[in-house]
Amino acid sequence: MAGARDLGGNEPRAVQRALALLEAAAQLGSGASAKDIAALAGIPPATAYRLLNLLVADGYLVRVADLSGFTLGRRTRELAGAADRPDDVGVVLEELRSQVRYGVYLASYADGRVRLVDRDPDHELTGERTLLTAPHASAIGKVLLASRPDRLDRSETPLRRVTARTITDPDRLELELSLIRRGEPAREVDEIRVGRSAVAVPVHDSRRAVVGSLAAIGPTGRLSVDDVGLVNLLREYAGRVVPSGIQTSA
Repeated sequence: MAGARDLGGNEPRAVQRALALLEAAAQLGSGASAKDIAALAGIPPATAYRLLNLLVADGYLVRVADLSGFTLGRRTRELAGAADRPDDVGVVLEELRSQVRYGVYLASYADGRVRLVDRDPDHELTGERTLLTAPHASAIGKVLLASRPDRLDRSETPLRRVTARTITDPDRLELELSLIRRGEPAREVDEIRVGRSAVAVPVHDSRRAVVGSLAAIGPTGRLSVDDVGLVNLLREYAGRVVPSGIQTSA
């Protein structure tokens, strides 16, 4: 880490603590507070705050939009990507990103849950934790629910309302999921965050099982969820992701 030269004193111990903070931030997920990260890492708050600021300055962590917490930065994701997936997945996604004006995200459905395995470094994604906990409110989550209906908690009636546009009627949601099963893309308009829209298509493995999704996310009014050209582009690149090796444990 470039900032290591500014840690002073006992550099080896400071580096160990910085790595512990990164591990804690990864475990807690997007939006974790400095207090929670410090507590999980077992590091005094004052020391943790100083190291967190250095990690932000070096790009290993970033602050979420409302400054309430932290999430992993581009440099950490690049390190993780080098270990977790073949390099050509990144090449394929960068090629796609060069052709669209919106954020492009690759998700896997490990153990039946959404996991973002590649985030767009040029488009900050707020509300990531909600995307993971309320899949019925997002295009990425709807692809998962369409392929694995057992993941929908039907005991929760009505479904959690994230915004006024969130679909909370199980029958209405099931109708939308049935269309996705028949080949329609998954759509989201102001359902997980007002002002944000998304469209997602499934990623299949060699046996045609749905193992993830590829999504474009952008501002409502600019990103049209009915943009056939965008949907076709996502489908083209989703087909190229699988040979490149999306990592899942479905």
